[in-house]
Amino acid sequence: MTTLESAAEVLRCFSPDRTELTVTETAALLGLPKSTTSRLLRAMLAAGFLETVGESRRYRPGALVLGLSRSYRTSSVLFRHVDAAIADIVKQVGHTGYVSIRSGVEVIGLTDHRGSNALSVSPQLGRPLPVHSTATGRALLARMPDDAVRELFPHGWERQSATAPGSVDELLDRLSLVRRQGFAESYDEAVRGAGVVSTAVGTQDDEALAMCIAYPLATVSAEEVNAMKELMVTRTEEIAALVGDHTRQT
Repeated sequence: MTTLESAAEVLRCFSPDRTELTVTETAALLGLPKSTTSRLLRAMLAAGFLETVGESRRYRPGALVLGLSRSYRTSSVLFRHVDAAIADIVKQVGHTGYVSIRSGVEVIGLTDHRGSNALSVSPQLGRPLPVHSTATGRALLARMPDDAVRELFPHGWERQSATAPGSVDELLDRLSLVRRQGFAESYDEAVRGAGVVSTAVGTQDDEALAMCIAYPLATVSAEEVNAMKELMVTRTEEIAALVGDHTRQT
């Protein structure tokens, strides 16, 4: 693993539930010797990728990383279109929506819009989730050829939940359905008790984002879900026309 890859793995260790890390914690998460981890964290600190928390020996993402995140959200035309679309959909349906991006075999939420309904569902923003076992991840994977998807999972994975795909072949079957329907969906998968409807759109330079609506399974009718699917597909097609997305999901 290169130093750059190791640094990326360190940054993936952070989440809304884990905003600070010590050398010992990081070494355990990465399965690396403490001496190696200590050198890596010091190098990332010197480069601005990390910063220390006060006088403690704890690390958190540095200003450089946070600045790049803000810069992406500001500069990406695709992000602005998708974020505006999901914000508008949330106002119409009352359920929580968010925008996500794929990073390797994980999908990460970039922004969320809380719904107005009393019972709302939303994964924790920024928490990496397995791309194969989320509706947003499958919406993004459906844009890729099957061979490229297979290359992402040379060793398969352990089934994440009873409703998640358990093998690459099962995943590819679901991606085929996503391409025909124009959307991905999940039930009681990454978020227990939640249903999710997701679509993805991208640009000619391979930037791709997914947007989704998460809703409580116990209180939303099939008619409401179908209306959300139609709305999501329509708005995605509108964005695709604006950004010149020629990757079809149908």
